[in-house]
Amino acid sequence: MKAKKKGRGGPFEALLPLKRDLEKKERESASRKPPPSPPARPLAPTEPEDEVLSFHRLFAGVAPLDRSRAGRVPRQRVERSAAAEHASRHRAETERAEAQAVHERLRTLVEATARFELTDDGEHVEGRRVDVPVTELRRLRRGLLPIDGRVDLHGSTVDEARVRLEVFLRTMRTRGERCVLVIHGKGRNSAGGVAVLRGEVSAWLSQGASSAHVAAFTTARREDGGEGAMYVLLRR
Repeated sequence: MKAKKKGRGGPFEALLPLKRDLEKKERESASRKPPPSPPARPLAPTEPEDEVLSFHRLFAGVAPLDRSRAGRVPRQRVERSAAAEHASRHRAETERAEAQAVHERLRTLVEATARFELTDDGEHVEGRRVDVPVTELRRLRRGLLPIDGRVDLHGSTVDEARVRLEVFLRTMRTRGERCVLVIHGKGRNSAGGVAVLRGEVSAWLSQGASSAHVAAFTTARREDGGEGAMYVLLRR
């Protein structure tokens, strides 16, 4: 018995109708899709006018810096009360006065240390700065210089006499006087009849505060007090 002859499609011939049906559906679906969108247009570059407008909008209301004062902190005036001003002036005046006082004390100390040449034989006493010419002392000793002023220390204690003498010499020197007479007494009314102030005055005139004003000194002539007084030559 002969077998039946198979068709050309072979075993997949029965699937051909299904294939054709799928292709038909794909064509119909493709016909219903919208046309593709055109490619997006690249953004146009910003116009120069737009950039300028944006810049002005961004910095609107901003004030430029003053180049002439760049980096400088504005100086502010400090208001001070009248009391503060007075206190400041008083403090400055006090400091200036203290500085002058210190300078005067130093000057007096330096001048007071200048060496004096002294002689004292118990009756006659005299002294001079080493830089004062001997001729000046001779004139002073002989009473050749006019007396410009005098101070009487009678009745004063030692402390009182020292202060009075220094004030007197300083005042007379400030006035520009040249020769003065210092009366210390002969000690006749003192205990034991000792002329206490005579030795003290001699020491004060050659050292200490009073010596700063003295160029030379010597026992006065009899007509001006003799052993109870001294001529004093003031420094210029």
